[in-house]
Amino acid sequence: MQTAAPRLTLGRVTVTLAPITMTHAEGPLADGGKAQVWGGMHAAATSVPGGLTGTAMGDRSPLLGLAIQPEYGGRSDFYSGQLSLRFRLRGPLVPKSCAVGADTPVDFRLQRSGPSTWVSQDPPVIEFSAYDDTFAARGAGRCGPLTALLGRRLGLPATEGNLLSFDASYTFRTYDRLSQGRPAGRV
Repeated sequence: MQTAAPRLTLGRVTVTLAPITMTHAEGPLADGGKAQVWGGMHAAATSVPGGLTGTAMGDRSPLLGLAIQPEYGGRSDFYSGQLSLRFRLRGPLVPKSCAVGADTPVDFRLQRSGPSTWVSQDPPVIEFSAYDDTFAARGAGRCGPLTALLGRRLGLPATEGNLLSFDASYTFRTYDRLSQGRPAGRV
């Protein structure tokens, strides 16, 4: 399991996202290859300063509020650092279907910012930092009449100047230890 609170610059907006927790399994196969299985991702919405208008009025008026919530975009490869995300846009006036990457997720190719650090051996906890400053941020889609406004407000689409960076903690259990402390047959 991995937990991170990413810093995100997407077009004109920069926010520190609420912590994201991802669960996945990975490891070697009998034939020497590598395999991964996606488990899930959980993240809360984070308020965008200035709300829909990008002004103090957007912060003061609940009706003009705007938040961004990362969602799994259907692709992850933690061996290569590839991850796809959508960024759901939330607010009282924003349609539930509205997202950056609504039709085609935003693709990241994460790079390590330095070496990993073992914080604990039992339970195993590793900390690391990673970033991507090369991704293109897609425009907001499925936002109904707010699509153009949100594009201008967020500065999207944006092919450069975007950044996703984070400091993460990672913990794991090897398959031979999954059943320890639990009734047989249950994980």
